[in-house]
Amino acid sequence: MMKLKAFSLFLLFGCFGLSAQAQHQIYGYIVDKETKEPIENVDIYDNDAGKSFSTDKDGYFEINDLSDGTYVLFFYKLGYEVVQKSVTLDSENLDTSIEMEKLSRELTELSVTDRQDQVFTMRRLREVEGTSIFAGKKTEVINLEQMVVNTSGNNARQIYSQISGLNIFESNDAGLQLNIGGRGLDPSRSSNFNVRQNGYDISADVLGYPESYYTPTAEALDEIQVIRGAASLQYGTQFGGLVNFKLKKPIRTKNLEFTTRQSVGSNALFTSFNSLSGTTGKLGYYGFFNYKNGDGFRPNSGFESQNAYIYTDYQLGKNTKLSADFTYLYYLAQQPGGLTDAQFYRNPEVSNRTRNWFEVDWKLASATLEHTFSSRTKLSLMAFGLDASRKSLGFRTNRVSQEDDLDAPRDLILGDFNNWGAEARFLHRYKIGVKNSVFLIGSKYYNSKNTSIQGPGSASAEADFTLADDQFPNFPNQSDFTFPNKNVAIFGENIFYLKDNLSITPGFRFEYINTRSRGSFKRVNFDLAGNPIQNETFEDNRDFERSFVLLGVGLSYLPVPKTEFYGNFSQNYRSVTFNDIRIVNPTFQVDPEITDESGFTADFGIRGRFGENISYDVGGFGLMYDNRIGEVLRAETRINAEGDPEETGRVVRFRGNIGQAFMYGIESLVEVNLLPFIIKENRDLKFSVFANTAVTKSDYLDSDIAGVEGNQVEFVPFLNLKTGFRAGYKNLQTSLQYTYVSGQYTDASNAEQNPFDNQSGIRGEIPAYDVMDISASYSWRNFTLESGINNVLNNWYFTRRATGYPGPGIIPSPPRTFYLTLQLKI
Repeated sequence: MMKLKAFSLFLLFGCFGLSAQAQHQIYGYIVDKETKEPIENVDIYDNDAGKSFSTDKDGYFEINDLSDGTYVLFFYKLGYEVVQKSVTLDSENLDTSIEMEKLSRELTELSVTDRQDQVFTMRRLREVEGTSIFAGKKTEVINLEQMVVNTSGNNARQIYSQISGLNIFESNDAGLQLNIGGRGLDPSRSSNFNVRQNGYDISADVLGYPESYYTPTAEALDEIQVIRGAASLQYGTQFGGLVNFKLKKPIRTKNLEFTTRQSVGSNALFTSFNSLSGTTGKLGYYGFFNYKNGDGFRPNSGFESQNAYIYTDYQLGKNTKLSADFTYLYYLAQQPGGLTDAQFYRNPEVSNRTRNWFEVDWKLASATLEHTFSSRTKLSLMAFGLDASRKSLGFRTNRVSQEDDLDAPRDLILGDFNNWGAEARFLHRYKIGVKNSVFLIGSKYYNSKNTSIQGPGSASAEADFTLADDQFPNFPNQSDFTFPNKNVAIFGENIFYLKDNLSITPGFRFEYINTRSRGSFKRVNFDLAGNPIQNETFEDNRDFERSFVLLGVGLSYLPVPKTEFYGNFSQNYRSVTFNDIRIVNPTFQVDPEITDESGFTADFGIRGRFGENISYDVGGFGLMYDNRIGEVLRAETRINAEGDPEETGRVVRFRGNIGQAFMYGIESLVEVNLLPFIIKENRDLKFSVFANTAVTKSDYLDSDIAGVEGNQVEFVPFLNLKTGFRAGYKNLQTSLQYTYVSGQYTDASNAEQNPFDNQSGIRGEIPAYDVMDISASYSWRNFTLESGINNVLNNWYFTRRATGYPGPGIIPSPPRTFYLTLQLKI
């Protein structure tokens, strides 16, 4: 036995000695292909080892202490095409020379960013990707593969933790709906962003009803792209900008890959995610099915959903690819309703709504043709369509604490959405003298025909979405409308490189918008005894046709390769939604003269890296709103039997064009890889920290409504902080995140919170709150185990005062919850 141990030690040290003797070097010079001049400060990435090197002033580089084997190196320099080179070391040093071709500032479709993503979870979009231009814009990309977060529950607070300044309405439905805003934009159903999947629109109606009832499951996402207000020129007129969900694509190295993820969590949560992916010849495919079921932490808050997706692409030729996808989502959720302030502080887990339901049926489809004419010229053609519905049913009242009248009919709203569109993009690289330029021109056609019916639902407690207008003819909230909308847009941008490290990108967007409404609504008045004394039907047909041009410009300057100063200015426009206008709501009224919003967004900042271990993006912004649509508190008015307006004695929220508002602030994201500052390099260990900070101020500069001018804008917390760390050892990864959001008003009147209010729950500010989350994952062979605790400190707080569904009233955020996920990939 002793001899065996001695032999083992001898063998071990012998192997170590041989290994030590087999350390070699790769060295050489990098020169310009045309001039043969040496190129200084070329970044050289060893993608597998996660290391980087650079050339000196003579273009010389060397990589030391390498074992025998094959290495894949990437050579990157601003203004040059990326070079990929595979080299093999075999018992001796290697002398190699590299020639780099000066082409443009766009990186090729290589995985250079893989090296960065091993350290940093956030990246920025390149100046040109595919047939899109992002030069000079504030862009942020979430890489889900590099994050340790609760993806099975679509926890938005964790997933979007490194997107600066986002304001999030938190839900209790495992992430079936995404509610994000920012910079004073209402987060409700992300309606102030242009929300897309794989580049095409997925909201109910981009112009008439831009609310997103469908959110892709995070388990199927490759990345999430966020481009702020300057995205309005290429992607539409929303003030928030673009949120684009890029789903995973077919794996190219296998015929078949199967992934299954089974998750359980608090409140009887169960989710099952199963996907297939692969490539056979020229055909690639990816698809998944996702099932979710849970009870929620409050009574009457259960939900169930089924989500299916299939994507396929086919390489028609060397330069032409055709792809198509189809998405289906169905979910049914019971809604426990909102609470008053007094109810929330007494017991946030109660519910006095047993008959409120919500149903979504969403079908999406798209087809895309991509053709590369040459290395300088690309074309993409996309067609997409939506066939969907959302149905809400329940008891709504201005007095939130009022018990449900179980014998009365419920308020039923039926929305059907049918739209289709097509978008074409043409991108061409050319030269002005010796300087590179990139030109983009595109157009979009969008057509929708949506319907909205409001009336009495059944008096039962079931999820019965059948209209019962014959049974309850005097129900007060009744309307029947069709909304045919048409939109034609032409847009263009051009990158002019004044120098290799300085570019200016002007752009424009021409919009033709025709929104119409066709239908009628009922006006029912009652006497003091509750008897109907008036029941009239009124026709209400409207046409709103307009055309305009939006302009913008972006600027990018890189004094050194890893530092960029950027800035942009872009006009914005948001169409008023007719669908909102005609919904009768007992908790708020809409100004019949409400009209479109306009304004501009400006961003400026500095971003880049200090060395290889600090990533940063620090900047300021300004957002100007003219005719901002918002809400103020005022006395409710009704039309009496004589046709005159009169006050009812109740206070409601009044929705209309409040006035001119300005939001401005500083946003920063700093991420630091701490290990090199603490210990010598150890590839088995990872430890990084981040701080995402937004400080925002806002003012109503002008308003015709008394008491509004000089007030703060609603949904603008002064401080929005998300910070935490990621740590790992080999296959074990952990993360901790702390979130703090200061108080924010919910209406332009700046009504203060009354914690003793036991009536409405829709008035007052949202108090400051903080919350902590912990997640971990461990991989072994084909298995991955994930777990975590959300809201570790078990704080009670709320992020929303809903004026309609899922309220009205305060919607409490979930207390402490846990989740556990087991993944198998074969």
